[in-house]
Amino acid sequence: MIQQAIILFISGAEIALILLIVVMVFGADKIPEIARGLGKGMRTLKDATNDIKQEITKSAEVNGIDTSITKDVSDELNKVKDDLEDFTGSIRRKM
Repeated sequence: MIQQAIILFISGAEIALILLIVVMVFGADKIPEIARGLGKGMRTLKDATNDIKQEITKSAEVNGIDTSITKDVSDELNKVKDDLEDFTGSIRRKM
């Protein structure tokens, strides 16, 4: 599968300019605190998302809704993805 790292179409020079502005506005001593706060916020968001997923799954099981359908669909998608990667891999090697 073709994977590209695209970060909002921002080049290296633009990232450096943004970092320079951040250092000028907040100061070098505040950047680790800001990064730590962002990391904690992202972790909290991830934990909340996992809790919501677990609650939905529990609720579905209590109400008798079959949740194995999503697992079957996910397995089939993974099989198709693997087949497609095998096919495109052989094409890429020939080029």
